[in-house]
Amino acid sequence: MAGAAGVFAVPWVGAGRAHAALESDERQRIEAAIPAKAFVQPRKPRRLLIFELNVGYGGHGSIPTASLAFTLMGQKTGAFETVISKDPSVFEPENLKKFDAVFFNNTVGNLFQDPGLRQSLVEFVYGGGGLMGVHGTTVAFTYWPGAREDWPEFGIMLGGRGANHRDSTEHVFIKLDDPDHPVNQPFGGKGFDYRDEFFRVHEAYSRDRVRVLLSIDTEKTDMNQGAPRGNCTRADNDYALAWVRNYGRGRVFYCTIAHNPYVFWDPKMLHFYLAATQFALGDLSASTTPSAKLTPAIRAQEKLGWQLTLVPAPSSELTLFETIDKAAELGLLYVGGCNRQKVSAGIQKSFDGRLSSEDLQQIRLKLDTAGVRLLTYRIDPMPSDKVETRRMFEFAGKMGARVLIRDGEKLPADSSLRDLVCPDVPVPGKETDLPLDKASRRGPGNPIVFTIEFTGDGTGSMDEVTKRIELFNNLAIKMANGGGL
Repeated sequence: MAGAAGVFAVPWVGAGRAHAALESDERQRIEAAIPAKAFVQPRKPRRLLIFELNVGYGGHGSIPTASLAFTLMGQKTGAFETVISKDPSVFEPENLKKFDAVFFNNTVGNLFQDPGLRQSLVEFVYGGGGLMGVHGTTVAFTYWPGAREDWPEFGIMLGGRGANHRDSTEHVFIKLDDPDHPVNQPFGGKGFDYRDEFFRVHEAYSRDRVRVLLSIDTEKTDMNQGAPRGNCTRADNDYALAWVRNYGRGRVFYCTIAHNPYVFWDPKMLHFYLAATQFALGDLSASTTPSAKLTPAIRAQEKLGWQLTLVPAPSSELTLFETIDKAAELGLLYVGGCNRQKVSAGIQKSFDGRLSSEDLQQIRLKLDTAGVRLLTYRIDPMPSDKVETRRMFEFAGKMGARVLIRDGEKLPADSSLRDLVCPDVPVPGKETDLPLDKASRRGPGNPIVFTIEFTGDGTGSMDEVTKRIELFNNLAIKMANGGGL
């Protein structure tokens, strides 16, 4: 570390000068608006990478204001330390692993095209890192002007694309789509009106993909203010402004409210951004189930901290892709894989660390398209060799999963691997079979993973799985409402 606190030595130090360029009254406004304390105590010292590069665009005037606000907010609350950069080399794996989350601060244009750096970023997020974006981040990794797509997976990972908007001070009324969500707690359950430049995003945005936090209240807002820049009308009348999601185990947050500098000396918005940052860093526990999938049973499972995953039975010949399709068909959010499985009819390879980066991308996109997340990974048989065990565990982590351990199976001695261990808690065949000690309320920060096996060898097996899912859902609703077994 050298120079100003929170800024690396050359070659990353250049972006730190943006702080000094701000007028003293703006700095004072920011300092006065910063929250007094963090929402939760950090589980360990946290580092947030703020990336400011724009390509083919001069950059929003709010960029230095946002960078300073986040830096001072981290210092005052003790929640995190910031490092600011415009150098793509920060995304090399050895550099990126020093951070808990990456914040793309209004980044417009094709930031870097190196496939190795892109792979490093997506693996960082998918394996459990945080990703934050504001406003112009929805057109990062596009050719500007024109927002011509160059990396579709980034838009999928972020949860939306596009920059269509009206005036930069458009007046909108904002509703809280999820008033009780931990990231929304600064708003106290109440919607509000605001002036800024609000993007109307398009694909890959979908409520089947993201948990919407804020959106335009179209019943209260004049939707025809000022001249439109691009198509500002959505056929579904759904104008999301902020959301969270998981990409693998990665925690993703996006909000479009960040065009004008004054956003970052607004106490309400800084409180919101602090909560979002602590979520992305891994300290503030918050559910990410997509909004469109919040059935009564899923809401009950969220409250209890339960997660139900479909796993292939030991005798099953199902490919990973077939298991994914079956989980989606059954309405499940999670799926398990096994190192003995073939990936798909088109990828006749075992689901393990020998897969190519192209194979792994196809798996990520398959999961995302199906709307399920890979939650567990079974290693069968568990290697006796410590080096091979570590490789298998690291592959599970890379794919956003934890290793499923049966009762009595020997755990790895390496303590660094234990965070990836997931006990196998089978879904019961009848209500009284549910282990009381494992069915207690844990909450979203410490979930219990229940598994249900599927062989895929006949309709009888499917009928049994369906019955167990129904039993599980009924139990969840009953317990979430205060009932017992």
